[in-house]
Parts: sequence; C-alpha cells; structure tokens
Amino acid sequence: MEKAARRGDKVIRYSLLRLRHPPLKRLNRKRTIMASDRFNNAIQVVLGHEGGYVNDPSDTGGETKWGVSKRSYPNLDVKNLTREQAIVIYKRDWWDRYGYEGLPEGIGGKVFDMAVNMGPKTATIILQNALRELGYKLIVDGIMGRATIAASGTSNKEHLLDKLRLLSVKKYVEIVKDDANKAKFLMGWLTRALA
Repeated sequence: MEKAARRGDKVIRYSLLRLRHPPLKRLNRKRTIMASDRFNNAIQVVLGHEGGYVNDPSDTGGETKWGVSKRSYPNLDVKNLTREQAIVIYKRDWWDRYGYEGLPEGIGGKVFDMAVNMGPKTATIILQNALRELGYKLIVDGIMGRATIAASGTSNKEHLLDKLRLLSVKKYVEIVKDDANKAKFLMGWLTRALA
C-alpha cells in the first residue's frame, strides 16, 4: 500500500510537471519550431520595419524608438531605449499578451508586425476578416480568441498571408483617405504590408 501511494505521488508530480512544462508541439512534419525561434524571427522583422529614433509631429505615436512610443509608454525614456529593452517590451506586452505564439508560423509574425504598426485590435480584425474571406465563420470582434486561433491553424497559410497583405494595403489606403497628412507614410506602409 505504501509503495502504491509513493508511486501515485510520482505520477501526480510528473503530471503537474508536464502541465507546467508541456512538451513542444510538432508544428509541421519537417521540424519543430521553438517558441523563442518564432518570436526571434518575428521581432527581427518588426525592428527592421520600425528602425531607430523618430519624433515626427505628424506621427500619432509621437516620440518613438524601435516602434515603442512615448504615447504608449509615457514614463519610459524612449530616446535612450536600447534594442534589447525594446525586445523585452515586445515579448511581454505584445507577443505574449496577445497570443501571437498560438498562430501558425509566419501568420503570427505577420499579425504581430501589423499590430505594432496599426494596433492589436485592428490587426486582429484584419486577421478575422481575412479568415472570413477564406470561408471561416468567425465573429469579427478584434479579440484573439480560440476560434480565431483555431481557424488560423487550419487555414491555407499562403492564402491567409495573401489576404492579410491585401487587407493591410486596403487599411493603409483608407487611413490616408481619411487623413491626407499621413500620405508621406503610405509608401513605407505599403512596403510593410506586402512583406
């Protein structure tokens, strides 16, 4: 009886350990991608698009470095923000918070990049609209929920990326139509949308 109790204890401890540290899921048959690899790939794209320090009066983000804005982080010394500090902010406040890791490889990075530039709700609305155009019945609410993640996981990734690019272009053109002062940003936005 005592041995059985100890053995049961080990099973429970092992089960709890597996809950805290689940095994990596096979994302495709060729290889397993670790979460840090996916984030690292995505953050390189974002930082490449965002660049260094900018303080353009016509940019609603205001003072910005690496895409991190004074408007979003009023107590942060944006001008002296390092690349490494920006990466920590993006991992904590964007990638983890909005669940981009749950999206398929490539899709998560694209939506993350869109979110940094357009805002997370707008990026998720674009993702949901893209999925609807591919035939998925989703509520377009701007929330990265289970249905959105599941639909993304079963979609044709290339078709979904094409839709995301197209709808991003459409959104940027709408922004410029609504505010002609943003026209100077359009070429950069279109380059980003089509990446």
